[in-house]
Amino acid sequence: MLFTTLLLAGTASASCLHGVYKRAEAEAEGPFQSTFGYEGTFGPANWAGLAPENSACSLGSKQSPINLDSAVTLATEKPVLDIPEQNSKFLNLNTTIEVEVNGTTTFGGNQFRLAQYHIHTPSEHRIAGEYHPLEVHMVHTGVADESQIVVLALLFEMSVNTSDPVIAGITPHLSAITTPGAETEIEGGIDFAGVVAKVAESNIMQYTGSLTTPPCSEGVTFLIVESPLSINVADYNAIKKIVKFNSRLTQNVLDSDNILAVGSRSIEMAKAAVAAGANSTAEEAAPAEGEAPAASAEAAGPASGSTITVSELLGTPLATPLLGVVPKA
Repeated sequence: MLFTTLLLAGTASASCLHGVYKRAEAEAEGPFQSTFGYEGTFGPANWAGLAPENSACSLGSKQSPINLDSAVTLATEKPVLDIPEQNSKFLNLNTTIEVEVNGTTTFGGNQFRLAQYHIHTPSEHRIAGEYHPLEVHMVHTGVADESQIVVLALLFEMSVNTSDPVIAGITPHLSAITTPGAETEIEGGIDFAGVVAKVAESNIMQYTGSLTTPPCSEGVTFLIVESPLSINVADYNAIKKIVKFNSRLTQNVLDSDNILAVGSRSIEMAKAAVAAGANSTAEEAAPAEGEAPAASAEAAGPASGSTITVSELLGTPLATPLLGVVPKA
């Protein structure tokens, strides 16, 4: 049941939310630095190796994002958003850009507090294999229980028209946050009317997965709005110049082995196959104990006393010295 699912979606700590960036902590620690990234040893393949608390990134069996297929069910009700007009803080977290915004979303008989929304390019979730150029995650924590996390995911498609206000409202301020750690104020905040309307008219896909960034904690309820919103080319290009690439690889089917564990087994199988092939070649080439290495038959030529049978000669015969014994009939 929906209500039960929401109650079980509480294992991810609210302190683990993507983009919780404390200015005071940054000043105490020096220049802004990310604790994870999307390339090389800081990328998704090694997130679990960056900190002990990230173990779910490599071991969890309910990891996000996923390919949304027929196995993923639709939510039985629509979330109801209430986001008052307000000034909003806009930040560059290096791994994403984020808008801090306060609001309340009611879903499944519970209230969830909107903390922020951030951006992924390209989309992390795919629908029937199709990805989108951009995905917004609106991150909520439970009002009664902050350990409950609900993420409302919005997909975007390219358009020749004006971008939805949730995007159009931030692009004029991008120039103020080009440096990681930078922040600025958006006077009057963001207009969510387009988001509210899209939620009301679209199917909402629901599943329980994980944070898509370290520590990859599980128990996160995802509500994915199936119908995409619009983003125009100019806004998309401006955003991706700052965000660049920040999409976690698609994870395995829910309740299956972690995709990194599958890859690790594949590597071990490949190593074993290479080792077995090398051992087989060595065994074939090695002489038995006490036996002299066999000379190449081609190099040594026919052994003395061998019988040579010539079935047919083609071309001009060459003078070839042969010594043979022909038995009488």
